[in-house]
Amino acid sequence: MLRTALLAFALSPAVAAAADGAATKAAAPDLSALIECRLGHADFMAYMPVLQDPLKAVALGWRPLPQSNPFMVEYRLNAPVTVFGRSSDHIAFAGEGVVAVLDLPDPRVLARELQLETAIDTPQKVLAGKEARATVLDGPDGSPGWVETAVITASNVDSHPGQTLAGCSYSLDAPEPAEPAEPAAAPATTAAPSPGGAQPR
Repeated sequence: MLRTALLAFALSPAVAAAADGAATKAAAPDLSALIECRLGHADFMAYMPVLQDPLKAVALGWRPLPQSNPFMVEYRLNAPVTVFGRSSDHIAFAGEGVVAVLDLPDPRVLARELQLETAIDTPQKVLAGKEARATVLDGPDGSPGWVETAVITASNVDSHPGQTLAGCSYSLDAPEPAEPAEPAAAPATTAAPSPGGAQPR
């Protein structure tokens, strides 16, 4: 009887969801390291199932936020993360990047601390960044010569006034196709004289 009751409990939807959440949490790469460009493209891609399933985000202790920016998916964290020496409980994913939303009105402050290169600097918009890492490795298909890059960025955006978005963009690029070799020039040929023909004078 006890064995049957325990089996029924283990197969209940609530317990299955909790077990799935625990597995998701255990499998998720370190978020602080991801934001600080200390991980790789595969670690970033490991979060894609979380972005596609709100329940998996909740299992990680993330609360989905209303989309205030059409290019960003935002979450509030139950437990803040510390990135670049600052604490934040607000993160966002955009494209192939993840950022912490910091209560820092001027991104230039962090850009100077991290020695980032300025790409845009106007009264309205600041964007700075630098390549943290570029590694040549085998690609998803096993072929060599793929390039994995991680770029630290600090910027502001109109949808989040008075805040700085700081994080990392990851990419994995296939090698450039080799240029086809130019065909070798055909060797020069000399026409043979016709049999019995007159010889030139």
